[in-house]
Amino acid sequence: MTTFRNLILASCCLALVATGESTAQSSKKKAKAAREAAAAPVQQQTPAPSAHDRQMSEALFLDGMKYFMLEDYQQALQLFQKAYTITPNNAALNYKIGETYLQLKESASAMPFAQAAVKLEKKNAYYYLLLAQLHSEQKQYDAAAQAFNDLLQNVPNSDEYLFNLADLYLAQSQYDNALRTYDRIEKQFGDMEQLHVNRQQIYLRQKKVDKAIAEGELLLKTNPTEINYYLAQAELYNAIQRTDEAIATLNKALKVEPNNPFAHLMLSDLSRQKGDIATSNKEVKLAFANPQLDIDTKVRILVDFIRQLPNPQIESVALELVDLTIQNHPSEAKAYAVAGDLQTIVGKKEAARDNYIKAVALDNSHFKIWQQIVLLDAELEQPEALVKHAEQALELFPNQAVFWFYSGTGHLITKNFEKAVKSLEYGKRLSGSEPALVTQFNMQLGDGYNSLKEYKKSDAAYEEVLAVDANNEHVLNNYSYFLSLRNEKLDRAKEMSERLVKLHPNNPTYLDTYAWVLYKSGNYTEARKYLEQAVAISDDATLVEHYGDVLYKLGKHEEAVSQWQKAKLKGEASAFIDRKIKDKKLYE
Repeated sequence: MTTFRNLILASCCLALVATGESTAQSSKKKAKAAREAAAAPVQQQTPAPSAHDRQMSEALFLDGMKYFMLEDYQQALQLFQKAYTITPNNAALNYKIGETYLQLKESASAMPFAQAAVKLEKKNAYYYLLLAQLHSEQKQYDAAAQAFNDLLQNVPNSDEYLFNLADLYLAQSQYDNALRTYDRIEKQFGDMEQLHVNRQQIYLRQKKVDKAIAEGELLLKTNPTEINYYLAQAELYNAIQRTDEAIATLNKALKVEPNNPFAHLMLSDLSRQKGDIATSNKEVKLAFANPQLDIDTKVRILVDFIRQLPNPQIESVALELVDLTIQNHPSEAKAYAVAGDLQTIVGKKEAARDNYIKAVALDNSHFKIWQQIVLLDAELEQPEALVKHAEQALELFPNQAVFWFYSGTGHLITKNFEKAVKSLEYGKRLSGSEPALVTQFNMQLGDGYNSLKEYKKSDAAYEEVLAVDANNEHVLNNYSYFLSLRNEKLDRAKEMSERLVKLHPNNPTYLDTYAWVLYKSGNYTEARKYLEQAVAISDDATLVEHYGDVLYKLGKHEEAVSQWQKAKLKGEASAFIDRKIKDKKLYE
């Protein structure tokens, strides 16, 4: 009997494991074969079970169903298998064993039981459905389709499963079979909207655009108020460059739903394709004015505009669109963020910065937006705002060195030098893996420590920059100038400032620095030459005052006073300027 055979196979497997003899080398393959043989139903001619046997089998089956419903599939399977040893030719029992194996994700073990169920009872739709599912899971799609076809042939009133068969064909890209199945469905159930939709999708995949359009026209004819069909049809016309028909279809859509934002967007695109920029701009603004157009769609469109900037032809409409986006989505952080992005590119930096601030007020989790805020604070030369926003960002991102840099820079500009170097040193420690950022910190630390008169630290920071960037403009200029003011290392100061002037011969600030180093070295004639070049380019008060100082050293006292007077008119001269003019004497 089957039960006895199963027990023998199981015993053999256990024996092989227990003994560990040489035959165990192939135990995995044999054990697998044994399990499959034990699991597989063996249909044979057996005497009909007695009433007692049937009752016992039914009791085991019912107990198994309890465990099945509790999702204890292993226990359920054991009980079903015990029942199976008594009534192996019970179709429902074979089906349930197959279904349990399926729940245990053992499709291969389930297959023979599903096949047996179908063989034993040909008019139960559920048995065919299980068989089709098992074939599909094992990628046996032709066999799955055959299972559905057998179902449709053998089970009365089963035409509803034509939809399952069509879906199977569609999933496997068997488009012609799917289309034939749709014809069968239509013959059985009559004209159906979904059939036209499905056919249209198949025709599109087959690149049969004319047929897809024909299906779309049928959909519009039978569903004249469904706006999505108009939009889809317009897209099809546009895809084959029948732009005028696409526009006509969209105009029909707007008669049905005048404020539909997607119709307006498509009209905008089509009008732009035809070169009608005025209509295009009008339509896109109508779409953006509609709060039903979701924020994500608006952001995607604005990003497309941003990619085209700077472009004077679209700048004004782009700015209007960001205003409309904010107006219709005042609680969306991304509305303000994308406005800031666009305004930054077109040079509206203060408006951009303010919109970024509104964005982080709604959602403060975006590092890049905070970074944009402090960058714009720096570009707008608003150091107090720079310090404030950098420190707000540090509360959220304390390990981001860039915010320590801007905090330190802001404090440096506002002459809060102690806080500046503290922030800069901390940020520098965080930047060890980013040499370029370390250089930026050292540049600022050189300035900060110089202002604190901690000259050794200042010089060390500057030298660290020059070790990796010998032509760094900021350091060459400031380091050489500060050395000249201290009357220290004047040869080093001269070497740096001379190199800077050679690199940038028309920069008045650098010419002034070099002239001042020469002045401090007592080379007044050379200093005059370079200062004359500088004042010819710029009338900066410091340059003019330095020029007067050099003239005084060269004995040209009246000319010197004249230059000092010019410097004073600028209002940015040194603290000695009034005494110089009054006493007609050089003070340093």
